Amino acid sequence: MPGRSIDLNPVSRITVGAIGKPGQRTFYIQARKGAELVTLVCEKEQVQALCIALEQWLEELRVKYPKGAKFSPLEIDMELEQPLAPLFRVGQMGLGYDEKNDLTVIVLTELLPEDVNPDDAASVRLFCSRAQIEAFSRQGKEVVARGRPVCPLCGKPMDPNGEVQGFCPRRNGHSDEIVFA
Repeated sequence: MPGRSIDLNPVSRITVGAIGKPGQRTFYIQARKGAELVTLVCEKEQVQALCIALEQWLEELRVKYPKGAKFSPLEIDMELEQPLAPLFRVGQMGLGYDEKNDLTVIVLTELLPEDVNPDDAASVRLFCSRAQIEAFSRQGKEVVARGRPVCPLCGKPMDPNGEVQGFCPRRNGHSDEIVFA
């Protein structure tokens, strides 16, 4: 039996946010169309990758489909709406384009255990304007940046004392102060 599929075409609102302390945050993607609110759980790295992909996507659209490339940035409230009742945890993400309506389609598919048929995964398709995509990407980058600092040598998260979580291969495991000349 195939998984449930939800289309919000077009979304009236899309945002991303995180709840919790850095290092223990839960990330959410949230979209609304009218009374229907969809909330999904995802990983920080997924948010970061999606925001980078959306920035590149907007540039590609600007070149390939210049009509609609000029828009005013949205200055709206990007906070998550309550209640936070996630439908599922995101496993896969994809992008598409509805040329007729000049809408970007973000496809988010449920993460399932390995022993479950992938065809049973639920999915959500979010149809968004270029201005919404730009605002979402900007918000996502801000949310990700609020987390723990990363080691400039290995990219791993650091604790409040400046120590790398785990082994830093570039420092050969030493926790000496990093000095940049």
